[in-house]
Amino acid sequence: MKQLLLGNQAIARGAYEAGVKVCTAYPGTPSTEITEAISKYDDVYCEWSPNEKVALEVGIGAAIAGARAMVCMKHVGLNVAADPLFTVSYTGVNAGLVIVVADDPGMHSSQNEQDSRYYARSAHVPMLEPASSQEAKEYVKMAFDISEKFDTPVLLRLTTRISHSQGIVDIGDKNNIELKEYKKDAQKYVMMPAMAKKRHVVVEERMNKLQSFADQLDINTIESTDNKVGIITSGIAYQYVKEAMDDISVLKLGMVHPLPKKLINDFVQKFEKVYIIEELEPLFEEQIKSWGLDVIGKELFSRQGEMSSEIIKEKIIGEKSQALIDKGQLPARPPVMCPGCPHRGIFYVLNKLKLIVTGDIGCYTLGTLPPLQAIDTCICMGASVGTALGMEKARGRDFGKKVVAVIGDSTFIHSGITGLIDVVYNKGNSTVIILDNSTTGMTGHQDNPATGKTIKDEATYKLDLEKLVNAIGVERVRVIDPFNIHQAEKIIKEEVNSDQPSVIISRRPCALLEKRKNVQGYTIDNEKCKRCKACLKLGCPAIANKNGRMVIDPALCNGCGLCVSVCKFDAITKAGETDGQNK
Repeated sequence: MKQLLLGNQAIARGAYEAGVKVCTAYPGTPSTEITEAISKYDDVYCEWSPNEKVALEVGIGAAIAGARAMVCMKHVGLNVAADPLFTVSYTGVNAGLVIVVADDPGMHSSQNEQDSRYYARSAHVPMLEPASSQEAKEYVKMAFDISEKFDTPVLLRLTTRISHSQGIVDIGDKNNIELKEYKKDAQKYVMMPAMAKKRHVVVEERMNKLQSFADQLDINTIESTDNKVGIITSGIAYQYVKEAMDDISVLKLGMVHPLPKKLINDFVQKFEKVYIIEELEPLFEEQIKSWGLDVIGKELFSRQGEMSSEIIKEKIIGEKSQALIDKGQLPARPPVMCPGCPHRGIFYVLNKLKLIVTGDIGCYTLGTLPPLQAIDTCICMGASVGTALGMEKARGRDFGKKVVAVIGDSTFIHSGITGLIDVVYNKGNSTVIILDNSTTGMTGHQDNPATGKTIKDEATYKLDLEKLVNAIGVERVRVIDPFNIHQAEKIIKEEVNSDQPSVIISRRPCALLEKRKNVQGYTIDNEKCKRCKACLKLGCPAIANKNGRMVIDPALCNGCGLCVSVCKFDAITKAGETDGQNK
C-alpha cells in the first residue's frame, strides 16, 4: 500500500514498522509532527517530555531496559539534550536508540541556524540523512538495526524541507520486536571515570568499524554519467542537484557520519572537477579536503540559508534562473499575534510602563515588533529569567526595578524553573511574568505538564504553577487576567518595586483554543471616536485605520474586549448593542 506522507509522518511510520516501543519529544518546529503522528499508534508509549534532555534520558532508559526507543527534537533542542547524548555514546545501548533531529536552514521558525552533523562528529555517533519521505521511513528502520549492530545511539538528521514535504511512501507491516533481556552491567552503564576511560576506547573502535561499514552501505550511492563533473551531496541538497542537473554524476550520501572514505576517494579520482553541495556548514568539504582531495565547496556556496536548484545552476553552469515571482512586488507581512491573544494586553502595559523586558522563545517574541515593541532580549528557551537576574546583578537593584522577565507556561517548565531557583538562591529581586495560555502555543497547541492532558489526550496530574513557584521560595505570587489591563498595570508596578523576588501568572487560554462560534465582536462608533489611535497601539489585526476612520473587521474580531479598555471615549461597543450595554 502506498500513502502520501510528510517526511515527519514517514519517520513515525518507519519507527512503528521497526517495532519502536517508546517515543519521547519536546515539540519544536520542524520536528513536531513526528511525535504527533506516532502518538496515534496505541501500542507505542509516547510522551511530550518537559524538555529535550529529559526526553533523551527517558529514551536511554527504555533502550537500556531492552525496548527500541526514538527521541525527536529540533536542532536547538539537541543543545539541551547534548549532555546525555555525549555519555550515551559511551555507554551504548541494549535495544536500538534513534535520535531524530530536524535542522532549520533559513531559520523559518528558529533563533539560529545550526548544523547538527557536528554533534554526530563530536559525540562519535553515526548519523543518517534521508532525501525523501520514502527514505525517511526506510532510514529509521535501518537506524535501529545499526544501533543494535554497533551498540550505539544513531542520529537521524532532517531539514525543514524534508520534514514538511510530502512524498509517496510504501507502507509495510510492523515488525514484532521482542524486548531484549536486561542485564545489570555497571562497567558499561555507570560512567565513573575509571569505567568511562575504558568505554572511550570502545567508542573509538566502534567508529573505525562504522567507517568501514559506511564504505559498503548501500545508502551511500553513486549515480554516474559520462560527465566530467561530479557532485557529492546528501539530504534535500540532493533533490536540488537533481532538479538543476539531472545528467550529472552524483555521490549521494545517506550516512553523513562517518563518511565513506574509500568510496569518496574513488569517486573524486574519476572526475576532473568535484563539487560539494551541502546546506549550512562545510562539514563534508573540510573532512574530504583533510584527506588531500581537491574539491570545490564553500568558495562558491554560502554557509547561510537554504540551498536551491537556482543557486546550483547559477554557480556551476552559470545559468541564471528567472524567478517566477518578483518578491519585491509582494507586500511585507510581518508576524503578528492572533486577534484575541491574551499576551497582547501584557505587552501593551509593559510598553506603556517603559520597562526592560527579557523575553523567551515562543509567541512572546511577537511582542518585539511595532506597535507593542515590548521585548528587549530573546536568547533561548528559558533564558529570560536568568537574563533578568544578570541585568539586576550588573547594574544594581534600582535598575532591576525596571526589568521584568516574560516566559510561557510550557517554556517555564522546559527550562525556566532553574532560572527562578537561581533568582531566589542568589538573593535576586526579579519579577517574572509567566504567560500561562494553557498550551504550547507557537508549535501548534501541544499539551504540557500544566495542561492536565497527555499527548494521547488522557487526563493526568495538572502541575500547579502557583505551588511550584511557592516551593522554589517565591513568596510573592500574583495571578491576573491579562484582559484586565488596568489590574495588570497596577500589579506589575507593585511587583517591580518590591524588594523580593516575585512571580505574576497571567492566565488566559490561547485565543486559538477558544473555538467559540457565534462570537459577538466589537464595533467603533465614529461619532464618538476622536481618532486618538490608542486602539491601534494594541497591534490587533482586527483594528485598522481606513481613510482616517478606525474600523474593526468583524471577520477577525474574536470579542476579547481589550480595545474597550484602552478607549477613553467609550467609542467601542459590542456589535449590535446600543450605547452602554456592554459595560
